Amino acid sequence: MIVDIDDLARAGQHWSIEVTPAGAAKIESFAAALPEGTTVNVTFLPGTDPLDTIAVARQLAEEGMNAVPHIAARSLIDSIQLDNLVSRMTAEANVTEVLVIGGGVERPVGVFDSSMQVLETGILQKYGISTIGVSGHPEGSPDISAQALADAIGWKNEFAAREGLSLYIETQFCFDAETVLNWERIIRGDGNKLPIRIGIPGPATIKTLFRFAQISGIGPSIRFVSKQARNVTKLMTIQAPNLLLAGLAEGMAADPDCLLAHFHYYPFGGFAKTATYAEAVANGHVDVTEKGGFEIRQAS
Repeated sequence: MIVDIDDLARAGQHWSIEVTPAGAAKIESFAAALPEGTTVNVTFLPGTDPLDTIAVARQLAEEGMNAVPHIAARSLIDSIQLDNLVSRMTAEANVTEVLVIGGGVERPVGVFDSSMQVLETGILQKYGISTIGVSGHPEGSPDISAQALADAIGWKNEFAAREGLSLYIETQFCFDAETVLNWERIIRGDGNKLPIRIGIPGPATIKTLFRFAQISGIGPSIRFVSKQARNVTKLMTIQAPNLLLAGLAEGMAADPDCLLAHFHYYPFGGFAKTATYAEAVANGHVDVTEKGGFEIRQAS
């Protein structure tokens, strides 16, 4: 495979990035790290205060970014809390887009067991939220059967059409392009019409990537990183997703019906470092290597 820089840059347009409230506390200025209008997802992790998510969304909006707060269904008490949170998101941070997920807790803390139950409340529409992200799992899920995942994608397509909403799928982070491309072809064949933002692990040490893959419980990704981690001398080596992006860009360019639309970066190795990398890819500031891959062009 020889990287086509134009295809890579096209695939890298309109990228998004994730931040936790704890990570945001370490960022002095989002505007200094990101182009104006960048989409930034703000997590709502198990055991955290959703008001912290709203506070970060407000900061992002004030700095000219498109804040996309997460709404974790299993971490919500009831529809009253959901209504209050969405009301504050829209009023305080001008939020027009959210990502609705099940959430990483085994037992719901309240009445919601799935993202679909949150969507069905109508509360998002009540406050003018018309763009909604939902989760996707190219490598499967340790907690949800393959059939249940397929059924959920079908339901979300029907919901989007019925309600006239703009839904998209945002995925877990992955390491292998062919796995992602095969998954996209399968769900498209099953009727998916929702565009997809594919999860990309930002540049990080192999040790860090291995840790996050273990936390996520993603079997194929754990196996991929484990091979790299076997060599102890390479644990602190920075692994960039160059091969993954090159493969995705090639697949997207080869199939005009492919629904992979954008890259969503998980900044495991640092927020600013990942943002710089993503912007370099989007601008085509890369050099093709002798083996056909690419490297980020160093500023002169």
